[in-house]
Amino acid sequence: MSESDHAELARLGTATVYEGGGRPGSRVAGPARIARCAQDDNLMVHAAMAAVQPGEVLVLSMPEPAPVALVGDLLATQAKVHGAAAILVDASVRDLEELVELGLPIWTRYVRVRGAQKQTPGELDVPVEVGGATIRPGDIVVLDADGAAVVEHERVGEVLEGALQREAYEADKRAKLQGGALSYDLDGLRAIVEEDDAA
Repeated sequence: MSESDHAELARLGTATVYEGGGRPGSRVAGPARIARCAQDDNLMVHAAMAAVQPGEVLVLSMPEPAPVALVGDLLATQAKVHGAAAILVDASVRDLEELVELGLPIWTRYVRVRGAQKQTPGELDVPVEVGGATIRPGDIVVLDADGAAVVEHERVGEVLEGALQREAYEADKRAKLQGGALSYDLDGLRAIVEEDDAA
């Protein structure tokens, strides 16, 4: 997985990557560097700053999401200086104006002033669940205005190929829609409705 693959996944966006992977403001993609903090504690976020590598997406979680700030201006500054591509916080951030000015892409569940403790060790680089998706160390996290998508690191090539095919399909469909066609017909939806009406 190269940085150009990360850039291509970021360009495609979460919706296209998600659709391309099959179902069972900024655009960023990079391998996950995970800090699973103790509840209401950000000690492991500080530990993650010593481990983060350029281009990685910091994924920060706790056992239960809560409106407790795991990241503020000072931690985000460290992340940016050490080359993090972005931060995904399944909790809260604070210092919002400073974070916006800093320019490091950050996705968060909450924005709240309440700070975290720094007392209880958690774990680094372990699988976590964020928003119903499992993220493992090294999995590719794609973030944009639609949210987040996770690509298992061993499926990056397959998912990227599927996402590029999806992009081409949507470009063709968009051209047909711009020409006046209806998704109602293109997607075979009319037949479903009319079949139901006939029954």
